[in-house]
Amino acid sequence: MTATTNAQPFAARRIHWANHVARHAFAKPDAVALRFRGASTTWRELEDRSARTAAVLAARGVGRGDRVVLLVTNRPEFLEVMLAATRLGAIAVPVNFRLSPGEVRFIVADSDATVVVVEDSLTGLAAEVDDSVPVLVVGDASDDVSLETQLRAADPDVPIADVAEDSPAAIMYTSGTTGRPKGAVLSHLNLQAQALTLIRGWRLFDTESEVNLVSSPLFHIAALGSVGPFLLIGATIVIHPTRAFDATELLDTLERERVTSVFMVPTQWQAILDDAGPEGRDLALRVLGWGAAPATPTLLDRLYSAFPDAAIVAFFGQTEMSPVTCMLDGKDAVRKIGSVGKPIDTVAMRVVDEAMNDVAQGEIGEIVYRGPGLMEGYWRNPEATADAFDGGWFHSGDLVRVDSDGFVYVADRKKDMIISGGENIYCAEVENALAAHPDILDVAVIGRADERWGEVPVAVVVPRAGAALEVDALADWLDGRVARYKRPKFVEVLPQLPRNASGKVVKGVLREQFGAVSS
Repeated sequence: MTATTNAQPFAARRIHWANHVARHAFAKPDAVALRFRGASTTWRELEDRSARTAAVLAARGVGRGDRVVLLVTNRPEFLEVMLAATRLGAIAVPVNFRLSPGEVRFIVADSDATVVVVEDSLTGLAAEVDDSVPVLVVGDASDDVSLETQLRAADPDVPIADVAEDSPAAIMYTSGTTGRPKGAVLSHLNLQAQALTLIRGWRLFDTESEVNLVSSPLFHIAALGSVGPFLLIGATIVIHPTRAFDATELLDTLERERVTSVFMVPTQWQAILDDAGPEGRDLALRVLGWGAAPATPTLLDRLYSAFPDAAIVAFFGQTEMSPVTCMLDGKDAVRKIGSVGKPIDTVAMRVVDEAMNDVAQGEIGEIVYRGPGLMEGYWRNPEATADAFDGGWFHSGDLVRVDSDGFVYVADRKKDMIISGGENIYCAEVENALAAHPDILDVAVIGRADERWGEVPVAVVVPRAGAALEVDALADWLDGRVARYKRPKFVEVLPQLPRNASGKVVKGVLREQFGAVSS
């Protein structure tokens, strides 16, 4: 039997994830903690496996403060390694497995990892890192590097380390779409603040019946953050395998597992409605979450019609805030369509200009934050940390406006704003207007260098089958929807937009392809 009663009473008071699992393993050992591909892991089994994993990591030299890189797709071992790192007082470093070998090599070196845990299908990426860093393989592997083989012989009696709540729990590297990624250091307190936020967001009232589906990649803070509340209250987490998104398969999982809450990015919800739809399904869904990228009013209207009995909640934030900062509750969704909601109770928010002066209500400025979800800083990057905390508040880089009722509307990312002839053009505003066009499946707006105006807007569109989109036709469509100077001067057509693993459009790629001075 594993040490579910943690021999250190003071350590057991900590709010670490490992303590949550140990508590549930003691109180309800046979209840289901995880579901994956039809198989169940009980709380007793999760405690045992995470403790044994801790023993294997310790044998590789992992101790307090050491970094454990995870290069693993969505599967139970991902959380088991996270929990094992917590048990040792170490720091987990989830890595986007879709990165290039060079990008993975940078993160392993930058984090100064003690060990890399890699899935068998991804060992080619791990082979690119410094061979002095030990590697453990999840899945099929030879005995000397196989995590599963070593678990069988490992001693599960590994006590949970007594580390302070403000100690680092994870380093989450930003997507790095505009340069080298930065490692946001998130503490145990950050993760707990997120868990309490999402208990409200997911309406977690009945612990025994709650089932959450994790469909987004666990290396992303939106997915990882959603795990916290269910570890805290002891409800069931269903892990959806990582593969190409299939709307029918996703709906099958929601129905079969009796899922009550799920978070997906807008493109996934769009596919659900376009390719499958919930009609005829016996679903238990109570809360549908979306975020990580903008959703158009058209998509939200369709969601409300398709899921009339479920609350549709927008979650807005960023990695550095653990991540949620604003929520739009279902009761406000229709009357405040287009908003990302109000700041959550644990966040202090301002909207400021370049000089850190508060802007007037309704004016656009940068949103800045304080609160217990705020990261400790960027890993070994004091310059970036100082820039982010300039003026004593965390600078998000998001440009927003706030209405008279306190609801936040995103105008753009600060770096994406186009300045054309001295006028500010917010890409998100134009994108939302274009997305409602019946012949447009997907759209992004970027700036193109222009000798006369400095920059002009360009619409990069994915048309629906058989549609032909031209500048003049889009200009007619936008008449009355946006100001004339905001209308795209060019239209570029692609079969699909480049997106990162978080579902966000990688506008740097579009700028490289379409942002040159027009001829």
